[in-house]
Amino acid sequence: MYSLGLTILALALGAQAHSNGMDMSMDSGASVSMGNMIMYLHFTPGDNLWFYGWAPRTAGAMGGTCVALVMLALVERWLSALKACAEMHWHQRALIEMANRTNKRTTLGQPQSTPTKIPRTALPFIAAHDLPRGLITAILALLGFLFMLAVMTYQVGFILSIVIGLGVGEALFGRYTRGTAHTLH
Repeated sequence: MYSLGLTILALALGAQAHSNGMDMSMDSGASVSMGNMIMYLHFTPGDNLWFYGWAPRTAGAMGGTCVALVMLALVERWLSALKACAEMHWHQRALIEMANRTNKRTTLGQPQSTPTKIPRTALPFIAAHDLPRGLITAILALLGFLFMLAVMTYQVGFILSIVIGLGVGEALFGRYTRGTAHTLH
């Protein structure tokens, strides 16, 4: 009886160690297997990219995926340059808005000869400036997360495509940022 208990315990522990203690079964018809993920840099096609159905298995599908990643990286650099140009424009418009408010106060309430101290404050909230700024920042963050997930596949083709796209995009659009911070989020 003692040996039967030890045998059952050994089989149960062996089965748990074999499955790594994780139940990967799903209610749908799809099954997920962690054993197929290659955890080192490789050129082997077949890795899922963001979606279960996007797993390029042929050379043509892999090439198309790499072109899509290059284009997405170019879009990320373009959006970063667009945001930098918009920031410069919005900053000038906000300064004009603050000057107009200050001039309105001085002409209505005080004589012209009295110097007015302007307190240092943040630029005013202008929905036409701040909402697009938030939207562009959210899109840039989303693209950064998508790039991170692509790199986490360890697929060298994906990684090189992103690096090449970001490099070419920076060469094309980097001069519009004029030294503003433009890091991937």
